[in-house]
Amino acid sequence: MRSAEIVRKTAETDIRLFLELDGGGKSRVDSGCGFMDHMLTLFASHGRFDLELTCRGDTFVDYHHTVEDIGICLGEAFARALGDKKGIRRYGDTVLPMDEALILTAADFSGRAFLGYSLDIPTEKVGDFDTELVEEFWLGFVRRAECALHIRRLAGRNSHHIIEGAFKSAARSLSEAVGIDSRFEGEIPSTKGVL
Repeated sequence: MRSAEIVRKTAETDIRLFLELDGGGKSRVDSGCGFMDHMLTLFASHGRFDLELTCRGDTFVDYHHTVEDIGICLGEAFARALGDKKGIRRYGDTVLPMDEALILTAADFSGRAFLGYSLDIPTEKVGDFDTELVEEFWLGFVRRAECALHIRRLAGRNSHHIIEGAFKSAARSLSEAVGIDSRFEGEIPSTKGVL
């Protein structure tokens, strides 16, 4: 069972997160930010990850610490659940069309953290959510997951759909990358012998 439980408590957030990589897409999410709850629910469903999350953060200030720290915890959960990464596909990519957005994502669980981020979200807010926090979430994620993740908007002007498409597309790419490939059973998918 490839799963991990993360507990992170700081002066700004108190987070408990459970992730099952080989789940069915079930989620229970309570981040204190409705928009983030929606994105993480979509992420779990489209990646077929089981995700449980509670976060109590300083949302009376804004959502920055909450969103960034959830990204950190989710990335840490991926890293722990993957262990030595034997047998994984390592790479995954998705082009995801929506009514008002076209999003490309590609992931590599290389052991090196990199975020190629080019969403160009046209508005500063969706509801009370600052759209600049999407990048902060994924930065926190890749740094702890130690993966390269590219997220690019190919078309679209609707901010909500762009962000939603990014979470759905990233989930599918990450799911593909962490999936087990029977051709590499018991092997590290690298000529170096380590990721």
